Amino acid sequence: MTGHVKLATYLWIFSCIACGVAYAEPQAVGAPPEAFNMKLVGSNDLQARSAYQPTIHHQGDRWIAYIGHHGGTDDVPAPVNPLTGKAEPNGTSIVDVTDPAQPKYLRHIPGQEGKYEAGGAQMVRICDGKALPKGDRNAVYMLRTFGGEAHEIWNVADPVNPVLVSRIGGLKDTHKNWWECETGIAFLVSGAPDWRTRRMTQIYDLSDPSHPRKIRDFGLPGQEPGSTGAVPTELHGPISTGPQGNRVYFGYGTNKGGFLQIVDRDKLINGPKEPTADNLRLPEVSRLAMSAFNGAHTVFPMKQMPIAEFAHDKDGKTRDIVMIVDEAILNECNEPRQMVWFADVTVENRPMMISSFTVSEASGSFCERGGRFGSHSSNESMAPVFYKKMAFIAFFNAGVRALDIRDPYHPAEVGYFIPSITAATDKRCVTIDGKDRCKVAIQTNNVETDERGYIYIVDRANTGLHILELTGPARAAAGLP
Repeated sequence: MTGHVKLATYLWIFSCIACGVAYAEPQAVGAPPEAFNMKLVGSNDLQARSAYQPTIHHQGDRWIAYIGHHGGTDDVPAPVNPLTGKAEPNGTSIVDVTDPAQPKYLRHIPGQEGKYEAGGAQMVRICDGKALPKGDRNAVYMLRTFGGEAHEIWNVADPVNPVLVSRIGGLKDTHKNWWECETGIAFLVSGAPDWRTRRMTQIYDLSDPSHPRKIRDFGLPGQEPGSTGAVPTELHGPISTGPQGNRVYFGYGTNKGGFLQIVDRDKLINGPKEPTADNLRLPEVSRLAMSAFNGAHTVFPMKQMPIAEFAHDKDGKTRDIVMIVDEAILNECNEPRQMVWFADVTVENRPMMISSFTVSEASGSFCERGGRFGSHSSNESMAPVFYKKMAFIAFFNAGVRALDIRDPYHPAEVGYFIPSITAATDKRCVTIDGKDRCKVAIQTNNVETDERGYIYIVDRANTGLHILELTGPARAAAGLP
């Protein structure tokens, strides 16, 4: 019997008779991770906080990971920060990953009090002051959400001693934003109090982070103040190609009735600001509607992709591609499968789906493992090391999946990594015959990459940060030495 088996407790179930809750542990604590063409380089437990968005920034001679967190749990609403000895609401973790084998936790900035998505500080983006048109050249600015009520900007030039710079408050929800460092334009996913939807876009000029300047509100016709009738599905998040690409890609719907919206950036920023239905329609180039079964969490543009198969064709040798990633939101497969889709938007007014990817459920009996199974997000870095070659998809209890996307008509999985559960990994429950059945499962939530070729995944169920690298044929496919 191996040491892992001696330490492990395999698929055992016990019942809490007093509370009527049954618990199941489908994977052994201490069991090795499951991996193919990917290996673990280093990890950090992130103080056992539920993690959402990691952003990796090359800061001077260091590499710093800024990680946004969901709120706390019912059992631990405010985990203790070992650096201060105090219980703190989940917020933002700052981790030095210069040596990815030995990540060093530097600072936790508390977020909004509250549990799960009602608290924390989920989203984080970084811009150097010297990149922003009006920024302090010595500053490094961190844009983060503050629970559902505000967006904040901090100076993290000294990541151990961050300083609050400004705050945009008075909101009813916030989520997955985008910040252009070269212009300072920020697309802030917000819930403006007078709008009819939980999430829309507020566009701000943050070129001088100490003096945010609002440009306009934006959403779908029918969401604006004073409109009537059915309210269109809410926004999840945008990605901009900046002034050169002149497009902003918006994803709506999350896990159902979703669509990709392609928007003319110049018309969006410089067009009429009053939120009338006509003004909201003006910058739209086109939409790609998805099935009622699926939504759009991340819409990642890859323009002018060279397609080897089309190299000898007279036209269409390169294609504009958008990768669309749905978000699974229900435990134990209690919803349609959420997947990854590739859309050809070369002819912008006629976008079309060309391929899809999902993890085979049978490859790991994922519906039985507990928690969510299905896609959630992709890496969003456009650094040359992986851009238009490899994509990394967070797939909740199926870990992170590495896709060779050089031919987006035929994306191919070339690697995966599923972390081991730990003593900190939180349970996930479904209700069966009026009783909660809970299982402990990995919930790989979001993923990002850096210019060095490392892959960073964070866990929604409190299992922390894992830093990975490709191995074998997957590494060769990415062109890494």
